[in-house]
Amino acid sequence: MGFQALITQYALSYPGPFAVATLLISYAVYRFFAQPDPLLVLPCPPGANFFGGHVPIILNPSKSPSTHHKFVKEYGRNIRLQGVHPWDNRLLPLDPVSLAYICKNYAIYEKPWQSRRFMSNLIGSGLLVTEGHVYRRQRRVANPAFSPQNLRDLVPLVFNKGEDLKNRWKEMIAQQAAETGEKGLKLDVCHWMSRATFDVIGLLALDYQFNAIQNESNELFCAYKDMFETAVSQSGTILSMISIYFPLWDKIFPTERSRAVLQGQETINRVASQVIQEKKARIREGEEAGKIYAGKDLLSLMLKSNLAVDLPESQRLSDDDILHNVNTFMFAGSDTTSLALTWTLLLLAKHPSVQNKLRAELCAAPPPDVTNDDSVLAHYNELAALPWLSNVCRESLRLVPPVHSSLRVAAEDDVIPTSTPVMGKDGIARYNFSIRKGTFVYLPMEGMNLDKEMWGEDAWQFKPDRWDHLPEAVASLPGVYSNLSTFSAGPRACLGHRVSLIEIKTFLYVLITNFVFTESDEKVVRANVVLTRPYVSHKFKEGSRCPMIVTPYVPVESD
Repeated sequence: MGFQALITQYALSYPGPFAVATLLISYAVYRFFAQPDPLLVLPCPPGANFFGGHVPIILNPSKSPSTHHKFVKEYGRNIRLQGVHPWDNRLLPLDPVSLAYICKNYAIYEKPWQSRRFMSNLIGSGLLVTEGHVYRRQRRVANPAFSPQNLRDLVPLVFNKGEDLKNRWKEMIAQQAAETGEKGLKLDVCHWMSRATFDVIGLLALDYQFNAIQNESNELFCAYKDMFETAVSQSGTILSMISIYFPLWDKIFPTERSRAVLQGQETINRVASQVIQEKKARIREGEEAGKIYAGKDLLSLMLKSNLAVDLPESQRLSDDDILHNVNTFMFAGSDTTSLALTWTLLLLAKHPSVQNKLRAELCAAPPPDVTNDDSVLAHYNELAALPWLSNVCRESLRLVPPVHSSLRVAAEDDVIPTSTPVMGKDGIARYNFSIRKGTFVYLPMEGMNLDKEMWGEDAWQFKPDRWDHLPEAVASLPGVYSNLSTFSAGPRACLGHRVSLIEIKTFLYVLITNFVFTESDEKVVRANVVLTRPYVSHKFKEGSRCPMIVTPYVPVESD
């Protein structure tokens, strides 16, 4: 009879608190000693802290590139790391075969319950949180919103918001010039990109006008903004960890931040729920009149998909499910794109020759008639085919992915394949290794994007022309866009990555053809705070900021 069976038989024969305690302690001993973690076959770098292990150095954007490079060079492509305590073994797969396998098998490698609880406490149980059949049901209903036709309809909307931002900046610059004579205006580009992308995602998700570019007074906009900023400020704090493990904590001991989240959720539930009911009424009115409601925003499309006659009742989403997914797209669709644009503009400010070359290419494209949707769409199709614009976008998304890394947990024991052999303690080389249920796995977006063995020795440099002659090894990297890990890979890759690319290319066209971007006197650094955010060096308490000097572009005859 096995060890586990003997202990279990003892506990059943002599029930009571002592027997239960014995069972638990014995199982822990058996789990960690009689049944050692199979991940121990992988090499583990030295130097881990007793508490925190390797986590700080692999999640810190200022250290992670050199850390990943050193790990690959000295320990191979599948590495065992120490997590928050010495018995917390975690996997860091920098092997494209292993990483692709993990991303493909999303039913085995789920988001940890801790991450899901943190997000669900904030935005509800939408696509970022759910797993299994619930996720598949939600994704099936959301998919129509991202069809090619709906993406084409999005283009004029984004162009109009780009024009709004351009005009707002020109007014501010003109006002400063009249007051001080200064032509260049110091702007927090990160803040303005956030306002612009909020306007876009508000129309895309809800067909709702935030008008955040003009002002920041809209009730629903303020609720979302305050809630998301709270999520950023709370992430990783002791209080946020306590509220994850003890959900009643915030109710018993409410803080200013927890009250702000609750107030924001009340506003969102009231206003957005009203929008949902109005949309449903319009859809029903259209059906009764024999006309299909023409709304093409995410909410309308989800509601129409959810009410389809061929959809079984068991597959339909509740109003709460739909609201949670709208919240999810507001959260994921605004922040990530605004940060991608911010980092791209900062990289262009740091590399004026690249910015000038991009401006020349963009200015050579005849401007569209912004009052004519067909003209705007035709113009965007030309933009999407411009080689240097594509190179700049891909290079920026490669060098500074808004999502630095992500965490998964094995839902069952599994065997992971590798591209290079793993040498076991028995001296036998194997092209796979075992992982047991409950093991955490890092998805290293930045790590794969900056891998020197894949991208070349200049992998940490901003060089858009690399895309004209990529190393052959890049073709093996998993990703839904240009072999980049930026939008992840596999069935759970970013659903809105095409929307993000439309926004990035459109805003770049409008802004680069009208303004020149240069660095300010404040040094901007990266920090991994939920996403990779810009901060002014030594001014972290002021929050995420990216100040730049923005000057109107005046073409000269030689251009």
